[in-house]
Amino acid sequence: MKKTINVVAAVIENENNEILCALRSHDMSIPNKWEFPGGKVEVGESLHDALEREITEELQCKIVAGEVIHEHTHEYESFIVHLTCLHTRIIEGIPHSTEHAKLIWLPKENLNSIIWAPADIPVVKVIMQKA
Repeated sequence: MKKTINVVAAVIENENNEILCALRSHDMSIPNKWEFPGGKVEVGESLHDALEREITEELQCKIVAGEVIHEHTHEYESFIVHLTCLHTRIIEGIPHSTEHAKLIWLPKENLNSIIWAPADIPVVKVIMQKA
């Protein structure tokens, strides 16, 4: 039986209505694919607390996590991801990657111009439909 991992991701929008996209590094699982930054939800941790912690660790800035945009489960070859994506906004600092190969800001209507990790594709579609 495959392990299920609960993951929370940030859909961070800037003042220009662009979304922050993070490129997974070559040494991460699912390398060289784009994703929304975030990470694993620890036992006993709320989605909001987990996301705020992960973004502080990964991007060295502070966010406030808001409403759920999309939630679904994606099965990879060796594990299952239950992904919850939250709308967020930066309240302090500028994102700097500590784990990802690259960060870019993209207009919502251009989100499909990059190659996303499979688990992130459904939320990309939801965001683009609302653009």
